[in-house]
Amino acid sequence: NPTIFPDEDLIVSGGNFHGQPLALALDYLAIAAAEIGSISERRTYQLIGGKRGLPSFLVANSGLNSGFMIPQYTAASIVSQNKQLCTPASVDSIVSSQGQEDHVSMGANAATKAYRVVMNIERILAIELFNAAQALEFRRPLKTSPYLEEFLGKYRKEVPFVDHDRIMHDEIEKSITFLQKVEYELPDALIPGI
Repeated sequence: NPTIFPDEDLIVSGGNFHGQPLALALDYLAIAAAEIGSISERRTYQLIGGKRGLPSFLVANSGLNSGFMIPQYTAASIVSQNKQLCTPASVDSIVSSQGQEDHVSMGANAATKAYRVVMNIERILAIELFNAAQALEFRRPLKTSPYLEEFLGKYRKEVPFVDHDRIMHDEIEKSITFLQKVEYELPDALIPGI
């Protein structure tokens, strides 16, 4: 178990066999990150609610079409999964190595859970983008900022407007890919101090 000194570009092997500090940090990271997903899902829920001049479920003929109901269900389900994944691994322990390791940090479990939470958040944010882009189309001919119009233009090249019910899995996957690959260049006005 090495000790890592990034400022000195130095790694020193040592007997730091107890990974509790890392396990705790990773558990807290997962908990904090899960809040991002929870907040995103709440915004998605607000978009499909039939308020603010937007049609219910972000589709015309919402009584006939389910529209964006299922993507919101999906986001809500993932948020709930994240809550379960945020049970701290670091509070668990089990004796191993014939009793030589009598208190185990479960740091590896904390790391894999934190990773799953982050991957889930990516999916939740992609669903929010999918819903937000749909909502913006119902605001036409009004426009948002030039930056967001450019962003939406790039997104629409990958993910089209939804005008009737269909399986939306492919659009959600394309939204995830878009978020992973799109190049963000924020206007100077959005960056404090520039």
